[in-house]
Amino acid sequence: MSRVLIVDDEASICWAFGEFLGDLGHDVAVASSAEEGLDAARDNPFDAVVLDVRLPGMDGLSAMPAFRERVGDAPIIIVTAFGSLDTAVRAMEAGAFDYLVKPFDLDEAGAVVRRALESGEAGRGTRSKDAAEPARMRLVGSSAPMQALFKQIALVAATDVPVLITGESGTGKELVARAIHQNGPRRPRTFLPVCLAALAPGLVEGELFGHMRGSFTGASQDRKGLLELAAGGTVLLDEIGDVPLGMQVKLLRAIEHREVTPVGDARPRGIDVRFLAATNRPLHRLMADGQFREDLFFRLSVFPIHIPPLRDRLEDVPELARFFIAQADPARGRDADLRDDTLAELRRRPWAGNVRELRNAIERAVILARGGPILPEHLPPAVAPLGPDSAGGEGLDATIVRWTEAALKALPDPDDENADSLYDRFLAQVEPPMLRAILRRESGNKALAAQRIGIHRSTLRQKLRRYGMD
Repeated sequence: MSRVLIVDDEASICWAFGEFLGDLGHDVAVASSAEEGLDAARDNPFDAVVLDVRLPGMDGLSAMPAFRERVGDAPIIIVTAFGSLDTAVRAMEAGAFDYLVKPFDLDEAGAVVRRALESGEAGRGTRSKDAAEPARMRLVGSSAPMQALFKQIALVAATDVPVLITGESGTGKELVARAIHQNGPRRPRTFLPVCLAALAPGLVEGELFGHMRGSFTGASQDRKGLLELAAGGTVLLDEIGDVPLGMQVKLLRAIEHREVTPVGDARPRGIDVRFLAATNRPLHRLMADGQFREDLFFRLSVFPIHIPPLRDRLEDVPELARFFIAQADPARGRDADLRDDTLAELRRRPWAGNVRELRNAIERAVILARGGPILPEHLPPAVAPLGPDSAGGEGLDATIVRWTEAALKALPDPDDENADSLYDRFLAQVEPPMLRAILRRESGNKALAAQRIGIHRSTLRQKLRRYGMD
């Protein structure tokens, strides 16, 4: 039996989580403030601490050093309803084992506590408290998807593993890459974004790996490649989905063995860089079509991060709009007023171009407003989202029709009572990928996933069990 201390000023959370952990066989103590929790930790040994950030009196992050003195190496799990990148990074730097965002699913939170108790250590991969404060990044948002994104950045920043960043165009993939770099141990060194799609196919190898004098016409001297020039820093391989197959083999070797061979040279050279990659292309589809190597995909996606589109976090639009107004017109400041009709129009739009489209719209509106209030008519016309057909696929309607016709031919005898109906077969095709996508976007939080889908959490659990996904 393990002893767990819950420090939270919300009595309902203390009771529900305490009962849940108690049912799992743990001995649970609760405290409503950091000071009360520190008193409890002074008098009793605890195997784990669950610590809220927003508390009356001393906040949870400020209390971390004092808790560390009282509980030693016992893991500390931070909980907050107001997550941000700064909060996530500070929690990890202070030695938090993990970071939970309210409202959390009790099963998921219980799994975090179990892993913390099994680990027997806290703060893996953390940096010292006196490290310089991380630079403020331009990742803006307080929605649940953004809080989950901040947590992922904070967890992976202190490591050196490759990260694959995916998301639609305009979601901020390079910003996420910069945040990983600037909150990691390579922060003092170079951050080098390389747009692979912008390099001429015949020059990609020479640009990345370098070349020797005389290796081709015009090579009048030896030249180091970008990967060698970024020594000690971080390289972002942007638009990784557009790399030719032949170049993918050489990139894989560079990432796997941390070495490059310049064009015209037979001797490999060691490199010391961290690799991040980004794409808005469907790599799984490219792999299925033989256009992207599976071994390169799995090497890059040690820690995949998917950035949600703006339409899935519309609650962040007002905060983003005020941020861009302050950038375009500093005299207005971050507290710029937005009229209700303007906010309604901003929330109504699909934002096919994501955050980039919103930023451009705000910059235009600020110019037209000429220092006055920003009105809906100052915004540019909304951009309609591209349909499935225009994106290069066969279209959702065509896919459903094609699948239905094939399923009808394969249906068993209609008199067989044990046979699945066409409707059941259809659900078995479309529900699992939808559930996987929602759970991935909500970082496995079943409560949030059920809320997004519009079903009860118990219904979601039944579906997951039905498809072997529980």
